[in-house]
Amino acid sequence: MKLGIFVAAASCCLLVAAPASAQGVKIGVLNDQSGVYADYGGRYSVEAARMAIEDFGGEVLGRKVELITADHQNRPDLAVAIARRWYDADGVDMITDLTTSTVALAVQELSDEKRKIDIVVGSGTTRLTGDACTPYGFHWAYDNHAIAVSTGSALVKAGGDTWFFLTADYAFGHALEKDTSEIVSRSGGKVVGSVRAPLNSSDFSSFLLQAQSSNAKIIGLANAGQDTTNSIKQAAEFGIFRQGQKLAGLLMTVSEVHSLGLDAAQGLVVTEGFYWDQDNRSRAFSERFFKRTGRMPNTNQAGTYSATLSYLKAVKAAGTKDADAVARKLKELPVDDAFAKGKVLPNGLMVHDMYLFEVKKPSESKKPWDYYKRLAVVPGDQAFYTAKESGCRLTK
Repeated sequence: MKLGIFVAAASCCLLVAAPASAQGVKIGVLNDQSGVYADYGGRYSVEAARMAIEDFGGEVLGRKVELITADHQNRPDLAVAIARRWYDADGVDMITDLTTSTVALAVQELSDEKRKIDIVVGSGTTRLTGDACTPYGFHWAYDNHAIAVSTGSALVKAGGDTWFFLTADYAFGHALEKDTSEIVSRSGGKVVGSVRAPLNSSDFSSFLLQAQSSNAKIIGLANAGQDTTNSIKQAAEFGIFRQGQKLAGLLMTVSEVHSLGLDAAQGLVVTEGFYWDQDNRSRAFSERFFKRTGRMPNTNQAGTYSATLSYLKAVKAAGTKDADAVARKLKELPVDDAFAKGKVLPNGLMVHDMYLFEVKKPSESKKPWDYYKRLAVVPGDQAFYTAKESGCRLTK
């Protein structure tokens, strides 16, 4: 018994004493791989992170870069348990994706405690770089404020001046509804009501009937993933489109459009930070992604690629994987990759242009995955909060 304890203690000491440069760099992708957001991120975000590591050369500081992954099942308690094991036992240096806001906030708090980098991609809450910001927390791809500004203000200006929200009943949905409501009101519109639906609902009929009876011109879907897809399918069954009401998918990506098909999705207005057919660079990356996965990447998946690549660039520039040094480099280095050109603010928010799209009619689509026509570009400094506006203590 005593010998076993001695060996375990000695092994632990040897592990702690090993120089950081000799341990390589380990990255973890933690997201929903079996539930409502499996297509939104899932194994496709894992593949995007793998592509980033390969494109970087597979090593940094002379050591191999490793990738591990797990399914948090949209449970903050499970996500924190996995992240804690990764940090304490598996030597993970950075965790990314982190779909759903409750998960992202919980893992970011743990990462701060452990002095580890987390780069959130699949969550929208502005709290990550606001009142819950940390020195090691970063937010990539989009946030609720950027979605609200891009979609809300544009639709009000186009005549959609009355809104009713169908909202996912958890932190992300509440925040997205709040942010969009503020933008709608500021733009001269009016919110006439809202209803909240549980995450992963299969039947949205009662919620949609309330939205329909409100006579609002715009029904804002403050949900995501399969919940958005089911909402739109059932809205079509109720004939909501035929009555003149318009749906705004506040967090909808090309993946959900693909699942719906253009017959059901045509005319929807969506905001994304990335579209595969945006330019030559995005097309080249997306075509490689398609060969590996059989589908084009969405904002979340391309964002995970960018977050992983940016982290490795920061490690290389810092000459160490020490979290404080890497965090400084992440905030110093410009972002310039297939996902976007942008910059990271002192609160950890990556700012870049956002794009307002309308889903094409079937007759307008010329090839598979040709789903969007661009309505507007919203510059990053207009879409996102400034560091000063965010409420992050790090900016004071």
